[in-house]
Order: sequence, then C-alpha cells, then structure tokens
Amino acid sequence: MQKSIRVLIADDSSLARGLLRAILEEESDIEVVGEARHGREAVEMTQLLRPDIVTMDLNMPVMDGMQAISEIMHQKAAPILVVSNESDAEKAYEALRLGALEVISKPDYTPEQAADFVEKVRLLAGVPVITYIRRRMVAEPAPVFATPAITLPTPLLRGYRRVVAIASSTGGPQALASLLPKLPSGFPAPILIAQHISDGFAEGMAQWLNSLCQLPVKVAEEGDMLQPGHIYVSPSESHLTLTAAHRLALIPRKAADIYRPSCDQLLSSVARHCGADAIGMILTGMGRDGAAGMLAIRKAGGVTLAQDEASSVIYGMNQEAVHTGGVLKLLPLDQIVTEVLDILSLNAADYCDAVSRGER
Repeated sequence: MQKSIRVLIADDSSLARGLLRAILEEESDIEVVGEARHGREAVEMTQLLRPDIVTMDLNMPVMDGMQAISEIMHQKAAPILVVSNESDAEKAYEALRLGALEVISKPDYTPEQAADFVEKVRLLAGVPVITYIRRRMVAEPAPVFATPAITLPTPLLRGYRRVVAIASSTGGPQALASLLPKLPSGFPAPILIAQHISDGFAEGMAQWLNSLCQLPVKVAEEGDMLQPGHIYVSPSESHLTLTAAHRLALIPRKAADIYRPSCDQLLSSVARHCGADAIGMILTGMGRDGAAGMLAIRKAGGVTLAQDEASSVIYGMNQEAVHTGGVLKLLPLDQIVTEVLDILSLNAADYCDAVSRGER
C-alpha cells in the first residue's frame, strides 16, 4: 500500500486552512496531519508530527512564518512550501534563504491553481532537506570578484559579445541567489533568466535578487534592448525570447503550455541569434524544460554549463540536458561563476576544445 504524504498546514486564517485542507483531501495519497494557527504552533507540530511537508503562511501572530521557517530548519528540518499572497512576494523569496524550498501563491477554487498547489506538495515532499539546507544556511558573505581582464576578439557594436541565458525551476531562486551576487559589477554580458514561477511573483523575485546583486536585476519588458551587466528575469505570464536585433520579445503564454515561463523558448532563441557567442546554463529543477534549448546552443557552437547533482535541490532539468547531450560541462553551483568568467576570456571554440581535451 502506497504511503500517504503527510502535510502540516500553517496559516492564521481558518478560512485559508480550510481551503488548503479541502484541496489536499481530494487526493487519495495526501493526508493533512495538522493545522497550525501561528508560527510557534508550526514549529512545535513539526517536531511532534514529523510531516513530510509544511505549507507555511508568512503573516501570522505569536511567531511569523519567517521565524518559524528558521526555527524548523535549525531544529527538525522538513520541506517547506511557502503559500503566500502576491503582495508579499519579495518577503516570500527571502524565506528561501532561510530554508524554504519553493514559493506559491495562495490557491483559490479554480482547478488550475488547486492542481498546481497539489503538484508542488507532491514534488517537494520527497526532497531531502536536513543536511542540504543546513549546509546552505551558514551565513557567509558573498565573495566579491575583481572584474577580470577580458580580451574580446573584435570591437563590439552593441557593447558586448556574449549573452548568458539561464534556465531553472524548483530550487532555482536559491541557486540564483547564490550565483548572481558573485558576478562583478563590470560583468561584460547581459544575462537572461527563465525561472519557473507562480503568476505574480516575478517582480518580487527580481526585487529580491536586485537587493543581493552588484548587477541591476529587472523583470524583462517587451522591446528591451540588451545591455551588458544587466540581468533580465522573464515574467511568468509570457515566455522570454531574444530577437535578431537583440531586443527582448515576450511571447504570450498559451493554456496548453506546461512550463511558465519556457526555458526552451529562451535558450533556443539565444542559440538562434547568438550562435557561438551564447552561454547556456541550466540549474536545478524538475522536468525536461531546457534540455532542447541547451542542445540548440551546443549545436550552434556555444558553451553550455549545468549545475551538478550534489548541489541541486532537484537534479531533473539539468540531468535531462546532460542525457540529451546539451551540456558541455557539469559543475557544482559554487564553481559556475568562476568558470563563466574564464569562458568570457576565451572564444567558444577554444574553450570547447580545451574541455574536450580534458584541459579544463
């Protein structure tokens, strides 16, 4: 007999708790084992009940969700899904630094939102968090890199030669928060990001990342002209792509689209319009999105990197990209920035040759 997923719901609103319980109890493989009315109860019930996953509101009395997450991850770590209002988006992403795995908007009675919530609960309940999250919580200042001396082969009309495109999903915000602050202020390439995200949360994530980074971070807008040293985050409601004129284009999302936003559409457009000057990167996440786009960059002569299994919350998208042959080099998360800075000092062909010879 299949073991049920045991869920603890933490929310000060009895209406919200009732809705989440009703959604979850529709599923035969999910059991709600408790309801906490505030953060202190959430900490105590997590220790007592040992749920497979905790759904955590942020604004609660006695102890708020942020404090509760910190306490749980230090005492009896459990997978935590932040269930928050869009108005708390930036605060919700800060909760990821404390150990929460994912952020999702509070679902309503629509089948789509209910299904998305249930899918996240099922996915995250199986993620091991005890040693992995504790290791991440060690407070270490992000290293500041001096801007490297990068020799570019030819004069640049646009002010840059290379374009970096990043794909990520579950665990991606934490990975981005580790990776992006290490980029130096003189970073010579634009960075485009497709991060699977709930509707309404892209702006909060961009503001959160902007507060951590030396480089400016913004949500991409239709027609934006790329600038070196700028980071562009795709909204969830559209798919971010690059045009031949190196402007950003937002493709409206269709009802049948599984991933929001699409990593494949971003990576494939960068492959098409940047060729060997594309640097593709795929981080932690569930599913296959991004594998085809990474392969497109590789076939176009660009450089492709993937986060390795040991440093990933979920080794899914990056594993698929490896299996399809779209990854040139697999690296721990904390080595990726150094590698990218090295790549920028070489042309793609020389770098790829060095990797194939085992010299890098």
